[in-house]
Amino acid sequence: MNIDLQTNFGYLLEEDLIKEISKIGVQKSFTADSIIIQKGDYIKSMPLLLSGAIKILREDENGEELVLYYLEKGDTCAMTLSCCMGQTKSKIRAVAETDVSLIMLPKEKMTEWLSAYKSWQSFILQSYHNRVEELLEAIDTIAFLRMDERLFKYLKDKAMVNQNDELTTTHKEIAEDLHTSRVVVSRLLKKLENDGKIQLYRNSIKVLEL
Repeated sequence: MNIDLQTNFGYLLEEDLIKEISKIGVQKSFTADSIIIQKGDYIKSMPLLLSGAIKILREDENGEELVLYYLEKGDTCAMTLSCCMGQTKSKIRAVAETDVSLIMLPKEKMTEWLSAYKSWQSFILQSYHNRVEELLEAIDTIAFLRMDERLFKYLKDKAMVNQNDELTTTHKEIAEDLHTSRVVVSRLLKKLENDGKIQLYRNSIKVLEL
């Protein structure tokens, strides 16, 4: 039996289900910045995240993106499940924030397990609840926070999922994730530094308040 599977999901799912997942699931690994799911893909399997973090983004018709939320170990993506069950194309992009290990489950088993295992039903419903909460938080962030507050929240979230308060990233990458301009990001990063919330280095940013 996969040790990571047992560690991350053993307390949530029945032992028989864990054994079934271990038998039919396909384990995959992705390096940081790899595209896991592309917008427009037909989804034929659902991921269970064993380690690392995945960034979920919404992309407009011009290819510009906005970070919606992150998935961490022990999570799955409810949007992926919706696409599987509805046989529709993916409306999001999933990109490895860090090196990632996951188990892919065939869509045929997802609905079967909903009636066969109460723990699976609870896990899926809780996953939907968590993702809805995160989407509402993303909407609130865009609607109600100033841009400097959005930027600082983004940096804190990124530091937490990377488990590192020093981030190796560029102003351009941050601007793309926040759907704004590099000039705005550079100006606001300097403001956050002056406020004592971050420290700017040549190729990295240290988050001082987590």
